[in-house]
Amino acid sequence: MYLPKYFEESRSDVLHAMMRARPLATLVTLCDAGLVANHIPVETLVEPAPHGMLRGHIARANPLWRGYRDGSPALAIFQGPQTYISPSFYPSKKQTGEVVPTWDYAVVHAHGSLRFVQDTAWLHALVVRLTDAHEASRQAPWEVADAPSPYIEKMLSQIVGFEFSIAGLTGKWKLSQNHPAANRQGVVAGLRENADADSREIADTLAAFDDEQRKPPHA
Repeated sequence: MYLPKYFEESRSDVLHAMMRARPLATLVTLCDAGLVANHIPVETLVEPAPHGMLRGHIARANPLWRGYRDGSPALAIFQGPQTYISPSFYPSKKQTGEVVPTWDYAVVHAHGSLRFVQDTAWLHALVVRLTDAHEASRQAPWEVADAPSPYIEKMLSQIVGFEFSIAGLTGKWKLSQNHPAANRQGVVAGLRENADADSREIADTLAAFDDEQRKPPHA
């Protein structure tokens, strides 16, 4: 990934937070058929240090678990908020006209390798954790135990779990940091006029970035 220094985000807690907030990972692997991409919701764990681990599951019918080359590199991509940036946001447009559109976004690349798991107890614990995490905000959360045990056993027999050992994390927060302060403030104001959540999230993140930059060195 092309990564100019001013877009780099290397803090593990920030990267893990985004991975948890946007858990649908694009898992890219090298199989006998070539490069394969799957889109899988995952659980992000802090341990083992320093980068943590991902856990998830795929359908048993998915050829990934049979075709994956053991020990070969794998890549999990987490796409954060993203939005179009209009040149009209920049005050410098009126001054020089030398502006062009761009796209602001946040993304995390997790590099590592896969280990597949078929243990029923392990799979059951995983789906319970994933379900509880994603149902937590609901007024009446659904639980795995709400379904009949024989049915859950049948469903578990149709999936294969995996652990993704993270060997490295790369974060890119492309949020107009390469523009002068006035243009960045214009981006924040322009995005806050948009109705979509991604635009507002990027505006808030960029505003927080500028606030941090304005702090005294030892604040």
